[in-house]
Amino acid sequence: TSRSVARGLGTTVLARLGAVVEIVAQPLYVLMFGLAGYGLYAVLWATINLLENIFDMGMTSAMQRTVPQSASDAEAAAALRTAMIFGVGPCIVVAATIAIFAADLGPLLNVAAKDRELVTPAIRIFIWALPLWAFVEIATSAMRARMVFGAEIRLRIVWEQIMRLVFAGMFFGGGLGLKGLFIAHLCSLGITAILCVRLLARYYNFADLWRGGRGSDVERQTFWAGLSILPSNVIARLFGDAPALILNLLLPGAAGAAAAGLFTIARKLSSVVQLVRIAFVYVMAPLAASAEREDRAQVADIYAYATRLISAIALPLTAVLAAGSSSLLGLFGAQAQVAGAALIILLFARAIEAVLGISLPVLQVVAAFRHQLTASIVGVLVAIGAGWLIVGHMEALTGVTLAMSIGLVVMAAIPMVQLAVGERLHPFDHQFPKVALRSLAITLVAGGLALLVSRLPDAAALPLIIAIAAAAIWLSLRFALPHADRASLGKTGRKLRIV
Repeated sequence: TSRSVARGLGTTVLARLGAVVEIVAQPLYVLMFGLAGYGLYAVLWATINLLENIFDMGMTSAMQRTVPQSASDAEAAAALRTAMIFGVGPCIVVAATIAIFAADLGPLLNVAAKDRELVTPAIRIFIWALPLWAFVEIATSAMRARMVFGAEIRLRIVWEQIMRLVFAGMFFGGGLGLKGLFIAHLCSLGITAILCVRLLARYYNFADLWRGGRGSDVERQTFWAGLSILPSNVIARLFGDAPALILNLLLPGAAGAAAAGLFTIARKLSSVVQLVRIAFVYVMAPLAASAEREDRAQVADIYAYATRLISAIALPLTAVLAAGSSSLLGLFGAQAQVAGAALIILLFARAIEAVLGISLPVLQVVAAFRHQLTASIVGVLVAIGAGWLIVGHMEALTGVTLAMSIGLVVMAAIPMVQLAVGERLHPFDHQFPKVALRSLAITLVAGGLALLVSRLPDAAALPLIIAIAAAAIWLSLRFALPHADRASLGKTGRKLRIV
């Protein structure tokens, strides 16, 4: 029901607030290690994210389909075991291979002259974040598959992000320089992985985990579900991380590293809007799988509810952040203002993706595997075509970001069309037009107010922009959503006087 979505959403939003902590940490990283140094770190981390999404074999998404439909704890443990073997194992092999050939790969990256000697050692050290990250991703996905949406809160906020910042500050103070940032990242991931084991022991039977492995039905289903989802996962990740790599390869020397850093800054800031969609995706995948087992009408109800709620939150949030983009970029220094156009493009692309993109997790659990590839393939082809037409006619950072954003929107829209045509499922019921119009009216007013506030000095503008964003979201939830939607927010809705 909508109440199930709301309960899962609340804890998942808290869990994903680690992304907000990460945004706050980025200006400190730029201050400590410089824009070009941060750019090198951003390129290597983007590479690891891409590799993880390729070599985890889609196992994080597979568990969202198979674990909720498991008939017993033994079957759930079998799905987890399959995910760990095929998701972490290949990442260990890839990490070892890259560590061996680091000296050959290092010259491919464009970095500042002072960081050139650090590249090869950094690759050899940092590549071991790949299997650690794969383990953390699969372990936390296993929690969500059990519909335990809040179990990763302290992992994502306290250890993965805050501890990384603490370690980075300690190593920087100890004179390790940029190398300390890579070591800090590994330390935080290592601690997170250890804590993941403790969490898994609460919700999975480790005795069952060590038994089996003989190709049971749930193991085969998990493996093939992962492979079927893998291409769309990889392409979705390309839209987030590939632009940083492309910019680094397009521009020579320190300019390539700086451009990668600037894109990453814009992407991190726009991830505030993306957080809305990710929170719903995490909740919708296992709930839709569970609802599909009972009644297709339940899937339709929570699909429409999620779309209304996303629209009420994402539209005003995007407008306020876009209007205040210059003040937000001021956190990173005057040099970051170059990324202003890229940030605005990304914010609106993420907002459209948020409203349309909730269809993807629904498609993944109710439709045939083959239907999941269409959006990914078309989206990446559109992005490549747009890049071929756009890049070269405008500044590289803006051009690459615009091309990626066009492909992103296309990729988000196609699953919605597929569900409407093939499954007779769409989220735009009779309640949606009123929600959309009221949210849009609040969005325009809030955006205009934020634009006026952004003319103030950054120190005064930033808290006001945050306050306007919070107020706009509250107004949208209170006056745009129908009463039943607001009532589903439960105790939180009553405390915030949304109901």
